[in-house]
Amino acid sequence: KGDIKTYNIREYVPSNIYYIHWWSGLTEEFFNIVKKEKKLGKKIILGPNLLDGTNPKKEIEICKELSPDLILVVNKEIKYNLKDLCENKEIIFIAVPTPHHEDYDGSKPTSHLNPKNFDYSIVKNILEEINEYTTKEQLVVLISTVLPGTIRREFIPLIKNYRFIYNPYLIAMGTVKEDIINPEMIIIGTEDGNVTGDAKLLIDFYSKFVKKETRYEIGTWDDAEAIKIFYNTFISTKIALVNMIMDVAEFNGNMNTDVIAGALERSSNRITSSAYMKAGMGDGGGCHPRDNIALRWLAKDLGLGYDLFGTIMKSREKQAKNISIKLLNLSFEFKLPIIIMGESYKPGIPYTDGSYSKLIASYIAIVLSYSMVSSQGELQLLDAEDMVMDTAMDMVTDMEHMVKLTMMK
Repeated sequence: KGDIKTYNIREYVPSNIYYIHWWSGLTEEFFNIVKKEKKLGKKIILGPNLLDGTNPKKEIEICKELSPDLILVVNKEIKYNLKDLCENKEIIFIAVPTPHHEDYDGSKPTSHLNPKNFDYSIVKNILEEINEYTTKEQLVVLISTVLPGTIRREFIPLIKNYRFIYNPYLIAMGTVKEDIINPEMIIIGTEDGNVTGDAKLLIDFYSKFVKKETRYEIGTWDDAEAIKIFYNTFISTKIALVNMIMDVAEFNGNMNTDVIAGALERSSNRITSSAYMKAGMGDGGGCHPRDNIALRWLAKDLGLGYDLFGTIMKSREKQAKNISIKLLNLSFEFKLPIIIMGESYKPGIPYTDGSYSKLIASYIAIVLSYSMVSSQGELQLLDAEDMVMDTAMDMVTDMEHMVKLTMMK
């Protein structure tokens, strides 16, 4: 009825809104704010993204302590009865997130941030808890994205009672059903990479509903981890490359990006398919940008001595900055506003994770958030709070060449 306000944890401020629905997760900051609002007489609604079932005992305690007025759940059995979910099941699939901090989703610059691994706490909680309700007669299949080496190092020591196999999915928001029935490949990871009885059981399971020509790629847990995450980062690299062609065409002139990219996408002998060969917006979503960020952490952790993944992310951001400069030039030249037509990262879905339009907007905001005054050819930057100075200075240096400072002011 318009009385409910959804807050992101970073934008919360006390208000007169009567209901508060929170989706950021079970954090201390969350508890403190909810308790404060409760004392003010607010109604508390706990939503399904908050109560995700990864730690049911803790969630029940929280509900008792907070005494919410309403709890929204997708399915009560899924949320609080792992025993019923596990009993008498031959194969149990685990599909839970391995999130990054919200600053790392790719909808704003990230290349200057310290590289971070994924957060595996949700997966670890589930793997540990289902020991109580499973036996060696049952096969547990994990489909979540993790970095190479994670399963062997962090997950296997938690598994006591059941058999385990890794089977990461190549599914995309908006085409989940199609991608499950017609996957490019099915990835299966076993301890030693052999086609074990468990691998055969999984193949038999999929053979009942996937396309017959589907290929199966079987390797070690580490192989499967790497196939999944490098598949995603390969796409990011491809998009960064074709957008580099767009930048060259823009700066050089007398070039048609589509002609060049079209010639390359049809060169299937030595290059690749035509997918992701249209220049324009960079990649987005909840997987690709964050996977490259996590791989930056892996490159550092393994001591590779170089960071290709960081270069990909810097290219992605520089390309967004180039687009923002082009938009600002056009805006000033024709005295027209810049309109964001949508923030979702692909057509047909509501999600804005890793949104490239938001990334472009963040660069425009960096420029417009500064007071720029031309005084004897020098720039004066004001109000630098919450801004990344290096990024802003880099941005302004580019803008000095391309936009009239008087119009910027």
